[in-house]
Amino acid sequence: MDYRALKELVRQGEGTHLEFKLKSNHPERIIREIVAFANTEGGKLLIGIGDDKSIQGLKHIDEDEYLLERAIERYCKPAIDYTMERVALANDREVLVITVPESDRKPHYVDDPLNDLHRAYIRVDDKAMQASKEVREILKGETADRNIRFTYGEKEQALMQHLARNQSITVDLFATIARIPRRMASRTLVLLVLANVLQVHPDEVGDRFTTRPG
Repeated sequence: MDYRALKELVRQGEGTHLEFKLKSNHPERIIREIVAFANTEGGKLLIGIGDDKSIQGLKHIDEDEYLLERAIERYCKPAIDYTMERVALANDREVLVITVPESDRKPHYVDDPLNDLHRAYIRVDDKAMQASKEVREILKGETADRNIRFTYGEKEQALMQHLARNQSITVDLFATIARIPRRMASRTLVLLVLANVLQVHPDEVGDRFTTRPG
C-alpha cells in the first residue's frame, strides 16, 4: 500500500471493515479488533491514525510490530491469518496496516488465562462487540457447513406469529411467549438462523432476531 492509497482509506473513516488506532500501547484493544474482523467479514486496522483521521504514524514501528506479532500469537485462539505492512510518511514515521481476512475457523477468541479472559468478539458497525452465546453458536454452525433441519412445532408457530406482528424478538421474550426454557429458546433461534429462516442482529443489550427478507 502506498501513501495515496492510505489517504483514501483514512478519508473513508472507520466502519465495518476499517479501524483506526493512534498507538499500539494497548495491545489488548488491538487484539480485540483483530478477533472481531476474523469473526465477521474481515477488515483493516490502521495503527498510527487518530480518531480525527489525522495521519500521525508510529515513531518506533519495529518495536510496535514485534510486540503486536507476539500478542496476536499468544492471545488469538485459534490462530488468525493476517498480514502486516508499513506505509512510510514524510516525517520519518510509518503507519502499520494489519489486514485480517474473514476466517473459516470461527469463532476466534481473545484467550488470556492470566486475566481469566476467553471472549469472542464480532464487528458491529465501527466497533468490536463481545459475541453472545447465540452468536458464537451461529459462527460455529456456519463454519461447520452442515445441513440444518428443524421441526415446525408449537414453539416455532408461536415465534412466527409474534414476528408477524412485531419487528423482532429476543431469546428471553421467545422463552416467555412460547413457555419454554431459555436454553431451548436459544437453541431454536440459532437453528432457524442457520437454516436461513431468521437473521440475528447482535446488540450489547440483547441480540434481536428478525425474519430474513425475501
